[in-house]
Amino acid sequence: MTTLHATASVALAKSEPPILVTVETALGSTPREAGARMLVTAGTVSGTIGGGRLEFDAIDKARRMIAACEAAGTSEVPLGPEIGQCCGGRVGLSFRRVDAVLLEALAQEAERARDALPAVMIFGAGHTGRALAAALAPLPLAVSLIDSRPETLAGIPEAVRCVAAAMPEVVVDDAPPHAAYVVMTHDHSLDFLIAAAALARNDAAYVGMIGSATKRERFRRHLAEDGRESDATRLTLPIGGSTLRDKRPEVIAALAAAEIATCLLKHQEESLP
Repeated sequence: MTTLHATASVALAKSEPPILVTVETALGSTPREAGARMLVTAGTVSGTIGGGRLEFDAIDKARRMIAACEAAGTSEVPLGPEIGQCCGGRVGLSFRRVDAVLLEALAQEAERARDALPAVMIFGAGHTGRALAAALAPLPLAVSLIDSRPETLAGIPEAVRCVAAAMPEVVVDDAPPHAAYVVMTHDHSLDFLIAAAALARNDAAYVGMIGSATKRERFRRHLAEDGRESDATRLTLPIGGSTLRDKRPEVIAALAAAEIATCLLKHQEESLP
């Protein structure tokens, strides 16, 4: 995913200091939680504090601050009929112009957040692998796309880490704990090798492989030959969890992205103290 730090850096490089809008307090029913933020420049908005009139007015205030060269401000907003939002809660907002000090703080925060993101390892940069990488790129996930063919990794979203590996199965060993592994290479034998390696780690949050019931049975027999038949129960195949017969890469990617994000973000939520 693209960070507010990256967006702020671009704006400052253009001599367009943005305003960082933060939800400082969220009382009662509110569209976003305390800590939600967005970055506002004279012409762009990144992130969201919940949409609706609340966000519209915050953007307007931030742009008036930019025009007036104001450095900081606050706002208390009751979410009632007067602004067309009937959540019933109350939101406190802070507005800060991004300078070098705040930019460095955002950089450090982005690094900590990146290290904490659930990892998704996509093996295979074919049509479906590329579509899946694009679908997952905006989400709060650390997405990697791995292929043995470097030329297939061109044109991938900037937020996705691309890895050209002669032996993709080796990359499995370097993945962080509780990662998701999605296997869809150009070679079924390689698929089996990668999936078997991912299952052998015993700490994967998700192991999925593109394919049919026939492919699943072949992989089960492959594992059985190594005395690991029970590992097949932890494999998601086909990916996407849908009864649709639509085989278009973008459709498969959308269904799989929802399945993977649900699995990883639920695991992350359950791990919180």
